[in-house]
Amino acid sequence: MRDFDLVRPASVAEAAAAFAASGDAAYLAGGHTLIPAMKARLRAPETLVDLSRLPGLTGVTRDGDRLWVGALTTHAAVAEDATVEAAIPGLSALALLIGDPQVRAKGTLGGVIANNDPAADYPAACLALDATIVTDRAEYGAGDFFQGMFATALSDGEIVTRVGFRVPTASAYAKFRHPASRYAVAAVYVARFTDGVRVAVTGAGPGAFRWTEAEAALTASFDAGAVAGLTLEDGDLSSDIHCSAEYRAHLCGVMLAQAVEGSING
Repeated sequence: MRDFDLVRPASVAEAAAAFAASGDAAYLAGGHTLIPAMKARLRAPETLVDLSRLPGLTGVTRDGDRLWVGALTTHAAVAEDATVEAAIPGLSALALLIGDPQVRAKGTLGGVIANNDPAADYPAACLALDATIVTDRAEYGAGDFFQGMFATALSDGEIVTRVGFRVPTASAYAKFRHPASRYAVAAVYVARFTDGVRVAVTGAGPGAFRWTEAEAALTASFDAGAVAGLTLEDGDLSSDIHCSAEYRAHLCGVMLAQAVEGSING
């Protein structure tokens, strides 16, 4: 790891200014992606702008049909929050499946979605729960925010401040985890609303995406039988040392059925 300057701003505005003032800066929240990349010399920023102590970016509130979660809220806090559990228990369950206790204690919602790892959990929740992502400069719908592998709509230096999840009538997340990293090999989030069903997949391709065929089938009949035998086309799915694209397509069908059952029985 190379030498770097560490800046600890007192506000979002100060953080953005510090980022802009550096020739090569990176934001630090939980650090579970950035620090390993720096250790491996895949990233070598001259300045780290530490966001972890910024006020007003943690906590959970409900406002009508939206559950708002601050960007610096940790996975452990989401998993344990009574407001999350009451409004969207599927989101609590998702947070509890991230990494291990150490990761959940430090990793943040904003850090995950800003990085947009193709195997991350929260992007699927954002898509399925029709999330609104708020930054220091703009607001984005989840469908516009996530733009492919490690790519988002964020401009250079833009900071995620909070995420508003639409509260469903029922939802659940089913995840086939890699036994070491706990990242999703394939995972599916199902969310039922009064106006239809949204289904999102993560871990299986170059980024999280909605499964429109599953949404149509479940909107017509919300039960596991409606999606029995439904599988994804494997042409655009990932194939790696962990499993083939064909097997990932199969896993998505299994996770879909489990998520539907969880939504019904949860």
